[in-house]
Amino acid sequence: MPSFQYRALQADGTVAEGQIEAGGRQEAFRHMEARGLRPIRLAESNGNGAGKSLPKKAAGPAAPESKEAPSRLSAKLSFGSSNKVSGRMLENFTRLLSSLLAAGVPLSRALVILCKEASAPAAAAKWKQVHDLVIDGMSLADAMAKSPETFPRVYVAMVEAGETGGFLDVVLGQIADFQAREKEMRSKVMTALLYPTILLVLALSVLVFLLVFFIPRFQTIFTGFGAKLPLLTQLIVGASHFMRSYGPFILVGLGVAGFMIRSWIVSEKGRRTWEGLILRVPVIGPLVAQFAMSRFCRMLGTLLGAGVPLINALNVARRSIGNQILVDAVSNSIERVKEGKPLGPSLADCRTLFSGSVLEMIAVAEESGRLDQELVRIANVTENDLDRQLKSAVAMAEPLMLFCIAGFIGTIFIGMVIPIFTLQDYIK
Repeated sequence: MPSFQYRALQADGTVAEGQIEAGGRQEAFRHMEARGLRPIRLAESNGNGAGKSLPKKAAGPAAPESKEAPSRLSAKLSFGSSNKVSGRMLENFTRLLSSLLAAGVPLSRALVILCKEASAPAAAAKWKQVHDLVIDGMSLADAMAKSPETFPRVYVAMVEAGETGGFLDVVLGQIADFQAREKEMRSKVMTALLYPTILLVLALSVLVFLLVFFIPRFQTIFTGFGAKLPLLTQLIVGASHFMRSYGPFILVGLGVAGFMIRSWIVSEKGRRTWEGLILRVPVIGPLVAQFAMSRFCRMLGTLLGAGVPLINALNVARRSIGNQILVDAVSNSIERVKEGKPLGPSLADCRTLFSGSVLEMIAVAEESGRLDQELVRIANVTENDLDRQLKSAVAMAEPLMLFCIAGFIGTIFIGMVIPIFTLQDYIK
């Protein structure tokens, strides 16, 4: 009879490890359930191999659920048709899975329920794929890591931390809250940039229309009278002629340049260079740094509040920053924390991210034992301040862009009207 090495939570919350003999994995789960153990990891230890681990709450009742689920072949067929899962679908999945696990539903049964209640075939296929991998003995984090296009690295790292610590339901709830907050913040940024973007597109459209369709009509009139055009009018007419003659080539060149720039930014070296340049831009750089700091503090506070150890939480939170230059700076600080230094002084070298007041608040909160709450509070304050700065920047950008539009159109109008006053001399 094969034997299994297990790691499980006891009724008092402590972690127990041992060995159990059973005819199969499901029978081993039933024996553990009878002993009041909640399995974290179960691996076969016979001569056939090491086996694979299962996360918390994948216990006994999971057996009938695997029969209810669709076959592996049908999952692959449906998954192949469309594998696009939206952010809203992932947020709903995370929140519902957290609620089901908190209610005591085993992991495999919870995944089957989510498969059945999925709002789209792509989501159902993806949740079914995760379910199949978990049933085969893989941990939930490892199963999610197989689909990086759906589950980001930060998401998987948080799930892994929850599984390791035995509080997966809590971490999933925190992930859902974090996703909702991120979505709200991004929505504010997009809303703030919407009106200036519309103004810019409108200005470019009007400028192209004037240069391509409007000015050539006046050029014909001036040419018929043999009038000598003022310098401003000559420049405008020349720009119109250049736009009409080489417009398609300009568009193609812009498209090729955009593709090359995008390919360069995607590369490791190009991305670091681009992110470094963004941080040096006078107005945009501080806003990007504030947004990254807010994400880092919220993620770190969320993980610490869920019971994740500080080093593990720092390693996960740094991935949420997004800017690789700032990630490298935080990585150096993490090394100092591993050496036993306090968090506040360790982050002192990351002045691009953390101001002196923020570092002082982190240091005081660490000394008083409420670091998780203070980090979340700092994130909230920073996001509110960032929201005000975005509104102020947009309020300043709107009249500036309107002034530029009026300047372009006014210059073209004046340049085309000035020769009209001299036409009478040529008529005589």
